Amino acid sequence: MITKLEAIRSLDPNAQCRLADDEVTWITAPISEADISAEQVRLQVEYDAQDYARKREAEYPSTKDFMEAYTEKEIGGDSTKWDTYVINYNKVRTENPK
Repeated sequence: MITKLEAIRSLDPNAQCRLADDEVTWITAPISEADISAEQVRLQVEYDAQDYARKREAEYPSTKDFMEAYTEKEIGGDSTKWDTYVINYNKVRTENPK
């Protein structure tokens, strides 16, 4: 859940306020509650839309696995690890569609 403070910072990175029990006390020019709420919704939609990317990143084979498989294929002529890497990579993409 996107917090009120995250929305305020998104709308105005230089805004200064105090936030206690969901009550905002402004030090700089205030931002309306409607604008803050709308920004929370916008940011949450944006965050939710990237859920697949976060899941993919956590599940993709490691960079080390990639380098080892690619090197063995290109230098050693053995594509066994590369083929396995490609299968695992594509599996992650299939299981976590956009």
